[in-house]
Amino acid sequence: MPQPIRLKDHEKDARLIRGRAIVGAIVVFLLIGVLVSRLYYLQVVQYEYHSTLSENNRVHVQPIPPNRGLIYDRNGVIVADNRPSFSLTLTRERAGDWEKVLDVIVEVLGLPEEDRQLFEKRVRQGRRPFEPVPVLFELSEEQIAKVAINQFRLPGVEVTAQLVRHYPLGEHFAHSVGYVGRINEAELKKLDPVEYSGSHHIGKTGVERFYESQLHGKVGYEEVETNARGRVLRVLNRTDPQPGKDLVLTIDTKLQEAAEKALGGRRGAIVAIQVKTGEVLAMVSQPSFDPNPFVTGISFKAYAELRDSIDQPLFNRVLRGLYPPGSTVKPMMAIAGLDAGVITPSSRVFDPGFYQLPNNTHKYRNWNRYGDGSVNLETALMRSNDTYFYDLAHKLGIDRMHDYMTKFGLGQRVSLDMFEETAGLMPSREWKRGRYRQAWYPGETLILGIGQGYMQTTPLQLAQATTLVANHGKWIRPHLAKTIGGVKPVDENPVPDIVLKDPKYWDYARNGMEMVMHGARGTARKVGNSAAYRIAGKSGTAQVVAIKQGERYDRSKVRERHRDHALFVGFAPAENPEIAVSVLVENGESGSGVAAPVLKAVMDAWLLDENGVLKPEYAPPANEQAQEQ
Repeated sequence: MPQPIRLKDHEKDARLIRGRAIVGAIVVFLLIGVLVSRLYYLQVVQYEYHSTLSENNRVHVQPIPPNRGLIYDRNGVIVADNRPSFSLTLTRERAGDWEKVLDVIVEVLGLPEEDRQLFEKRVRQGRRPFEPVPVLFELSEEQIAKVAINQFRLPGVEVTAQLVRHYPLGEHFAHSVGYVGRINEAELKKLDPVEYSGSHHIGKTGVERFYESQLHGKVGYEEVETNARGRVLRVLNRTDPQPGKDLVLTIDTKLQEAAEKALGGRRGAIVAIQVKTGEVLAMVSQPSFDPNPFVTGISFKAYAELRDSIDQPLFNRVLRGLYPPGSTVKPMMAIAGLDAGVITPSSRVFDPGFYQLPNNTHKYRNWNRYGDGSVNLETALMRSNDTYFYDLAHKLGIDRMHDYMTKFGLGQRVSLDMFEETAGLMPSREWKRGRYRQAWYPGETLILGIGQGYMQTTPLQLAQATTLVANHGKWIRPHLAKTIGGVKPVDENPVPDIVLKDPKYWDYARNGMEMVMHGARGTARKVGNSAAYRIAGKSGTAQVVAIKQGERYDRSKVRERHRDHALFVGFAPAENPEIAVSVLVENGESGSGVAAPVLKAVMDAWLLDENGVLKPEYAPPANEQAQEQ
């Protein structure tokens, strides 16, 4: 039997629909309540937080690097300035896949793969977020145009103008002024991240490094508003940076060039010091190099050529070159002997051409194998008589010799502002015992008396020791800065003056040095006789390879780079010292024949006028002139 058809219950359906509508409405109102509550929480409760966060996303603080201080010579000639240059910068946070962007840069500009590696190294250096990193300097107009055309492929890349260090005189001041270079990872860890924000260079060598804090200046800041892509829309606030202080050197450009010319392209070093002030007037180390490529990043190939050159152009011979001083220390030895009381000005030693210790058959040869006969102090200095100074060294002994030579600055750093300076070596009993675990032998004392053996000095130390003789023991550290920011440098650790028992001892040494240049048998009389003023000087020869006992030096059998070094030190005018000079000519062999003419040429450039006449301000006092007449 068929089932009856149920009639539709409209009332029940209506109740069901109303219930669902009510539930839906309640859910909607609950969701609206949650949304309103969330909006209230974000817009009211956390208003300050999100307002600051939004402002930080829109407003950025950008550092403004200061202009580096300029460097001048003593006469106002610029030796280090800042030159405008266009650089290619990359901001990692805006570049996305920045390694791919570097590939595009290399492709667009047609650069070698080694530049790609250098770019990556620069970008990976730890820097502040959103800080542009220069990857390529000194862009040409063609390179700028290529970057502009391919800008859509180079997100985060911009061409910016900035000041880059430049050395207009190039290699003339490479070893004294030094150069700046890019900040490396090790330096980043030591630097103040605030002061160096925005800066990419730092002093690496020379006064650029020593006076880095003064030359660098103080960083500035500006608050800028940016869009979503990080492009600057407007500047909201600005604090200007403080430029670095200008540095005035003691060096005279003309004298520097004259010294380089006098050296004549030979390997060597020259230091000229103003006696009364300690100012370094010239500082030459040859061969030299152009420091400009180091500023923006020298290529691997170019650096390898400099580093591996047999002539070592990167090596600062003035400050780091260690050489036996040879006979240039004999004036200091004479002063030590007089002050210690082991000799007098009239003390004589008979020279048969050699010296022998008591009860010893070994002969310590004089350079003049035929001997000079009976010699006193003045003659010993004039002739550079080794036998006399062997005897003097034996009488002094190593202990007193070490103490006196140390007072003259040998074996220690003597400069005020040359951080690269090497201390050298003034040996002692304790030094040898600690180094070789051996006792000190009398024969070692003898050869030390003529500046050979373990003793190692720099050309700067010899110049300072000569200055002390000219200055009667008054200690003024040699320095390169005349003023920094208009203020003279101060020696915070002054060295005590050398005080002798009798001040006349200085004059005995000076007279002997004068005889070297102007005496009838002086070793450098040919140079001295052509001078328009009196020079007090002393020659020296530093052995490069040892000569066996009894053998003679034969230059034809010795390779050029194994020949003796030629040294000469002196000051002038002898009666009223104004300038002290030390000269080293590597493998020059003869101090009097090779180094002495260089010394005279440097002194002439400083003391004589254009007509070759001694400048009036350097003339000896009237009483000195009367005595000479």
